[in-house]
Amino acid sequence: MKMRKWVIGAVASVLAVSLLSGCGSNSSEAGNDPNQISGEITVITQRTDIVDTVFQDYAKEFEKLYPDVKVNFEALSDYEGQIKVRMSTKDYGDVLLIPTSIPIKDIPDFFEPLGSYDEMKDQYTGIEERMVDNQVYGIPVAITYSGIIYNKAVFKQAGITAIPRTTEQFISALQQVKQKTQAVPLYTNYASGWALTQWESDLTTVAGDPDYVNIKQPASDENFVAGQPHYDLYKVMYDAAKNGLIEKDPTTTDWETSKADLASGKIATMVLGSWAIDQVKSLATNKDDIGFMPFPTNASNVIVPLAADYNLAINVNSENKAAARAWIDWFTNKSNYAVEQAGSISPAKGAELPAILKEYEQDGVEFKTITPAKAGEEGRVDKIDKEGEIGLWQPDFKKRIIEAAIGNTNESYDDIMKSLNEAWTKARAAVAQ
Repeated sequence: MKMRKWVIGAVASVLAVSLLSGCGSNSSEAGNDPNQISGEITVITQRTDIVDTVFQDYAKEFEKLYPDVKVNFEALSDYEGQIKVRMSTKDYGDVLLIPTSIPIKDIPDFFEPLGSYDEMKDQYTGIEERMVDNQVYGIPVAITYSGIIYNKAVFKQAGITAIPRTTEQFISALQQVKQKTQAVPLYTNYASGWALTQWESDLTTVAGDPDYVNIKQPASDENFVAGQPHYDLYKVMYDAAKNGLIEKDPTTTDWETSKADLASGKIATMVLGSWAIDQVKSLATNKDDIGFMPFPTNASNVIVPLAADYNLAINVNSENKAAARAWIDWFTNKSNYAVEQAGSISPAKGAELPAILKEYEQDGVEFKTITPAKAGEEGRVDKIDKEGEIGLWQPDFKKRIIEAAIGNTNESYDDIMKSLNEAWTKARAAVAQ
């Protein structure tokens, strides 16, 4: 199959990157002068896999420039759950990742402002996602993209010679994997729960429209109706499970094992964000076997959405804010973490696309940030989602879909979509009041 010619979009802007000076209202007047910045800081991370290796190397390099700053690390295995508990006190490190569970309006209660959006917008991508009243509170550790990580060797063995473009072509490719190889065609990681939420990131690709998520979706009562993006997105999950194209016993899946199995060719595909690419590659005998493809779509334009990963921020209670800001600036601009450890794109404007995406420059994909909500409608989708207890970013209804598909319940796919749409419509009306 010949794929349509796509154009590399918003990422291609070239802007000089410079370190930011100052660090908010309580920052040291020393700015970027390493000789005037001192103190001991604790950086809290979710990267339990590299906290004792890569992060220690980062600290050594940073401390060469800032000899009077001592950097300590603390890694949390359940970051969202554990950091939320810590934030009920003032003891949640000096530098940390803004939890996604913190409402946007509450961010100033916990984090130090880093500067105005107008000052920083030409330097970094994604900073508007955690902005309050034109003040920036976090800088993304990476700009991620979402889709499908796949094993090229398995595809070759299955006789798949072109990346599947449409949902029908994708299901057909999974059928080929099942028929011609021993690999699991599509591994859901059902038991982890969180892995199922990764599918929601592909809504923009299915819609083929960066305006869909924040502009069109909250304006419609037909969010889960046949022919709409949500319906088509999760129909892929349902059809794969219904046709025996997922793991035999979804309830016993294991995340760490799945990464190794994808790397070795025991698994053909997994729906994940770009942050997982290097984790899988690190386990592969041949790193070139690991590839990325856009999520299948029937839309006329194929768009892979760019989104901010976790945002680095400063604890508003930190006693060493200048040192904390120096670490954020260095980590963002000098560590190359986004590319080397997150398999993603640096938030610094002008950053190059990672090598795994280069093939799409010719026949690839349009990379775009999702259009933000209209002024006064920020967070509207989240409000409707919460009011209706739908769980767009929770695993519950995804598990319902898989359970129904494999015959563990009597629900049909349309039954599930109907109930979700009814909840959405009722919640949308309530939020509008």
